[in-house]
Amino acid sequence: MLTRSRAASLAGLAPVTRESGRWKGRSFIQGGRHRVRRMLYMPAVVAVQHNPDLKRKYEALRAAGKPPKVALTAVMRKLLVLANALVQQDRTWTAHPPREYSCPALATPSPAGSAHG
Repeated sequence: MLTRSRAASLAGLAPVTRESGRWKGRSFIQGGRHRVRRMLYMPAVVAVQHNPDLKRKYEALRAAGKPPKVALTAVMRKLLVLANALVQQDRTWTAHPPREYSCPALATPSPAGSAHG
């Protein structure tokens, strides 16, 4: 049972910022388990092509000026966090989340509360 940030750190997908005093460097990923990173690369490429949510995330990062590899690394991290959440909840992935996990703002009204009977 890992938190999102710990899971990302364990896989080496958490951003590390190089800073010293007033000097600010670029952020990068390092450490962690390189095999996990390697195994997440191709699923991230496929997800960017076929998963609408992850494709939107990737395209938003690219539109914000991020390099392709940085945007793909963000998708890899999202996949890892998603897999960790599915393991914690002991369930499989579905295109549409179950009702108890869906956003309350998007919930449809119950038939008992409708004005149409």
